Amino acid sequence: MTGLKAKAESQSDEAEGPDGGWGWVLVGALFVSTSLVFGLMRSFGIFFVEFVRYFDESAHAISWISSTGLAAQQFFSPLGAALCNAYDARLVVMTGGCLAGLGLILASQATCLVHLYLTMGVISGLGWGLVFTPMVATVLANFTRRRTLALGLAFSSIGLSSFAFNPLFQLLVEMYTWRGALLILGGLSLNIVPCGALICPRRSSKAPAKVDSESRSSRAGLLHRISSHLELSLLFERPYMTYTVAITLLNVGYFVPYFHLVAHSRQAGFSEYQAAFVMSAAGASDIFGRVASGWFSDLGHFRTIHLLSVWITLAGAFIMLLPVSSLSGSYSALIVISLLYGFCSGALTSLVFAVVPMIVGVERVMGALGLLQLIESGAGLLGTPLSGFLKDVTGNYTASFMVAGSFVILCTLTMATLPHFFSCTDPPSPQRCSLDDKNKGSHSELEQINSLPSDKNHRGAE
Repeated sequence: MTGLKAKAESQSDEAEGPDGGWGWVLVGALFVSTSLVFGLMRSFGIFFVEFVRYFDESAHAISWISSTGLAAQQFFSPLGAALCNAYDARLVVMTGGCLAGLGLILASQATCLVHLYLTMGVISGLGWGLVFTPMVATVLANFTRRRTLALGLAFSSIGLSSFAFNPLFQLLVEMYTWRGALLILGGLSLNIVPCGALICPRRSSKAPAKVDSESRSSRAGLLHRISSHLELSLLFERPYMTYTVAITLLNVGYFVPYFHLVAHSRQAGFSEYQAAFVMSAAGASDIFGRVASGWFSDLGHFRTIHLLSVWITLAGAFIMLLPVSSLSGSYSALIVISLLYGFCSGALTSLVFAVVPMIVGVERVMGALGLLQLIESGAGLLGTPLSGFLKDVTGNYTASFMVAGSFVILCTLTMATLPHFFSCTDPPSPQRCSLDDKNKGSHSELEQINSLPSDKNHRGAE
């Protein structure tokens, strides 16, 4: 009996997930890689001012550089997820690291905006898309009880890098011009490659079932495998699509302060380093927000989806207050609102990804994250240029931040339509439902039924 209990306990622990071990090494790898993806992306506001001066273009046109990179990262995320499901996540992430560095190195030689769209936007964005989703899904698969804390610790690198990169990039631009700075950042991005090498190669749990040679070569079989790797069935599930639409609305306004707050601060009359420090302050509070949010969420006092809604609403409100705080020319007021915005924007990030396994199940989290990034890529492509367009029309960034904050708050209202949103407890996690799984499930049930008498006899003998 003791042996049976021990076996049952070990099986339940295995089902829950390891919650440690090599998973913490992967948290460290995600820590570094996210700093070299979103940390760089958030700090491109320093280059925004330089590009406006050098190319003598409008804020709207320059905004498409960062917006294209963000949209490409999200657009190519399903490709990264599908490649990981079909092959090996380690190779996919290492390839993404090479492309991310190559794009920035080529961008340092750009002679027009089109070059920057293709290099910083498409090439680096493709690399970031092959890195971020596989790394996050790998960490999610290695944690259960401390999943949100693990993500919070890993994503704290984004705030830390935002705090460090803004003054550093300003210094690099002054010493080596924007071309030299981009060349250095391209070399720095190649550090993603060893992060990908830390992923343990493992066989895909979703290996396709054995079929005959005719079905293998058929078009229907090919489409079925592609659909399976991309998890396209999620597009027909209401909870997942509702959540995806909500996060898409969040994505319209979330990145606007990181691309335009430096330019807004400069327009408000503050010096270059004062403007850079505004983003550094937001990055510093972002760190504490991510870790504190992950720790508090894992305590289990409140549902993760409810905590996420609170942080999103507060973040939207503080985005709208950013231009208001600088109307009087008070640098202290701008710093305070930036700190509060940074904390809330950091607090919501890890929860956004931690909610996904609760909606689709751990088995489909790789494809779910890829599709989520793909769908919200349109919002990433729209948000920053819309902000730049409003600035060109009005002459300042007040309308830009107001509209961005409104989209963020609209995200909360959309999430409120999720099934069981107002329930005090989480619904059970859904399981994969397919014809193959149904056949396997019925077969395993028959095996369990047939084994019941022998189990009872065995227990009676003990």
